[in-house]
Amino acid sequence: MEEGAPLIVTCGLDDASFRFFDDLRRAHFPAERNHLSAHLTLFHHLPGDRCEDVQAALIEAASAEPPPIAVTGLRKLGGGVAYALQSDALSAVRGAIAERFARSLTAQDRQAFRPHVTVQNKVSAPEAAALFDQLSARFAAFSARGVSLQLWRYRGGPWEAAGEYPFRGAAAD
Repeated sequence: MEEGAPLIVTCGLDDASFRFFDDLRRAHFPAERNHLSAHLTLFHHLPGDRCEDVQAALIEAASAEPPPIAVTGLRKLGGGVAYALQSDALSAVRGAIAERFARSLTAQDRQAFRPHVTVQNKVSAPEAAALFDQLSARFAAFSARGVSLQLWRYRGGPWEAAGEYPFRGAAAD
């Protein structure tokens, strides 16, 4: 096992929210490029050679209550569409982990946290605009809930599961 492979951290969502986003992703993400389930990325690249430190940080962070997450709208990605999310509690969890690994964060992970779930990407701008308009026309804000922190290894293709850390008292719906 290549221990230096970068680590990705996502937030697992309650079952109903996950199914909603994953169904949209399967319907609108180009099938030949869709190698992942719907996900809420917290970190794109933590150091793989510090896996035990990352695991310890996730265990500590998961001792928090499950964070409520507001699904607030849609976001254009140029060649895709994402659902915009807002959660002060999840931002605080991410902030604590970011502080712990501040010297190891990539430029992408040092940027402001703008939580979202991508349901379409890698398509033409007109195709993305059409889906954005379609989804916007029927959008109604709703609440989701974070249920776990998920750890993945990136080896150039589909992500490899490396651990899941449920928030305190969280149970899948």
